Amino acid sequence: MLALWSLRSRKFDRPFLDPSIDLETILVKTSNGGGGRKGVSGYRGRGISRRSMIRSGLAAVLGAPLAGRLSATTVFGPFFRGPVRQDQIVLGVSAAFSGPSRALGTELYRGSMAYFNQVNENGGVNGRRVVLKLLDDGYQPDPCVANTIELMQDESVFLLFNYVGTPTVTRALPVLKKFRDQQFYLFFPFTGAEPQREPPYGEYAFNLRASYRQETAGLVNNFLDIGRRRVAVFYQNDAYGRSGWAGVREALAAHGETIAGEATYTRGTQFGTSMRAAVEILQSRSPDAVICIGAYQACAAFARDAEILGLHIPVANVSFVGSENLLGLMRENHEDPDSHTRWLVNSQVVPSYEDVSLPAVREYHDAMERYNPPPPTTGQVDRIAEGEPYETVPRSFVSLEGFVNAKMITEIIRRMGDRPERSGIEEAVFQVRNYDLGVGERVRYGPNRRQGLQTVYYTVPEGDRFVALDDWEARFGLS
Repeated sequence: MLALWSLRSRKFDRPFLDPSIDLETILVKTSNGGGGRKGVSGYRGRGISRRSMIRSGLAAVLGAPLAGRLSATTVFGPFFRGPVRQDQIVLGVSAAFSGPSRALGTELYRGSMAYFNQVNENGGVNGRRVVLKLLDDGYQPDPCVANTIELMQDESVFLLFNYVGTPTVTRALPVLKKFRDQQFYLFFPFTGAEPQREPPYGEYAFNLRASYRQETAGLVNNFLDIGRRRVAVFYQNDAYGRSGWAGVREALAAHGETIAGEATYTRGTQFGTSMRAAVEILQSRSPDAVICIGAYQACAAFARDAEILGLHIPVANVSFVGSENLLGLMRENHEDPDSHTRWLVNSQVVPSYEDVSLPAVREYHDAMERYNPPPPTTGQVDRIAEGEPYETVPRSFVSLEGFVNAKMITEIIRRMGDRPERSGIEEAVFQVRNYDLGVGERVRYGPNRRQGLQTVYYTVPEGDRFVALDDWEARFGLS
């Protein structure tokens, strides 16, 4: 039998840890290998609180063989959930609200809140206000696992929503599978990776955006069409980066080509880091184009150093990069920012936020101007790292994605009627067969189709914004 003990805190008040496990030992191991922690003394210099210790310890336990011996009752206690509250419906969010990728979690949240504020002002969904319970994971897997358990343990949380990133989501999915009797689903994660789209975890998630396979295939096909056949890859050295790398390799193989060269970087790399070594590795392979699978700070640093070192070829990024944040870093303090960003091309999974011919984009403009949602305050989210300045972006592809995510989840909840139950979520989603979201493509779900949209868009910088790329040959053709 598994001996248990109770470790009580404001959040975790159920038994979950074996007393034979030395919590500090777990923390040291997790801290040294957890992508950004600096030992048990703190995360980026901040002391670990008792709550943080519990989160980190639980995440480590779930990643260990002990996880196989934990049951739903062990983690959650006796299973009983009545109907949701009559006055609100709570969506649980674990995302990056601190760290080098904090802009992604923040802007996704702001776009969603612009829509939810509008919904709540007009009576909510079937009379219930939509409320977000926010937890910060800093774009790190272990905190995301612990956050997921915490959200699932909270009896008020109805479903999981707007998670950010592949390395985080891929670690949360096994938790949903392990405790599938809780009937929790993850909706619209900000990642195009495959694990939440295919067995054994696809049945626990619903996606709205197109996948990285679709994004990378589109980039590869367009480069090949204009004669740029030697395609290299610069990617984040984790599940996210490898997912994109695999997509590039697969797309090239379909045309009888292989990756011309590859270089990696470590998750959490900042813009101030030199990417000379990565640029020189790829430069030695004489590529015609580079596809980057990474976050905005590292990818901006790579594009900057590619320009400086004379690697004047297209540098493409997938949607996760956060286009406006990347462009802001590259244009900042640069004498000729337009020439500096001349070679950038980014794929997107939502249409341009400037295309006001689309109803959803017009709604987005109106809501962002009316509400201008601020970043979540300390009272709304307990950040892993405090005191990091962040300047919001008036409009962006990320916040537009958050907006349409919120619009779609609202419609799904609306279809559940006056007494929404978690057991009825799948049925409500599968009723969405031809829904006009207002983005120019209708949303369709079904038992074998858990991704609602399929379109990929391509954009290039024009001043301080990205605009639609209409002519690949004119922009990037070989002369």
